[in-house]
Amino acid sequence: MERIPITREGHEALKKELENLKSVERPNVILAIEEARAHGDLSENAEYAAAKERQAFIMSRIDELDFKVNNADVIDVADLPRDRAVFASRVVLENVETGENVEYQLVGPDESDINEGKISISSPLGKAIVGRKPGDEIVLQAPGGKRIYELIEIL
Repeated sequence: MERIPITREGHEALKKELENLKSVERPNVILAIEEARAHGDLSENAEYAAAKERQAFIMSRIDELDFKVNNADVIDVADLPRDRAVFASRVVLENVETGENVEYQLVGPDESDINEGKISISSPLGKAIVGRKPGDEIVLQAPGGKRIYELIEIL
């Protein structure tokens, strides 16, 4: 079975969301279904239909999170190499054209959040960074044209 790489922080967030769905959201939607049933004819009951749809979403998400949590390969950032960029590495890139520096952490798709400086290893930039060493040039074909970065540092 395929292991899913994830940081400890990301793994904890998934477990927290899973616990919330199981202990709060699922019981709430069951109550909503019971209340909607009490209103009578289910064939024309929009509240019932919405509650059943919400229940299906919650159950699907619980299954998905159960799989991800149970198949997670939690990566300890303390054990990461500092000579090349790998999953969970924090890197500093310099935009060669503007001289602007940006810092990113390479994470899995479930953890990516550009506002927090976390980019997915499956994104075009993430793929271009993996395996690179400080001093390497990274050329990225972006929708707005070619962007060139230099990998300044691996933190």
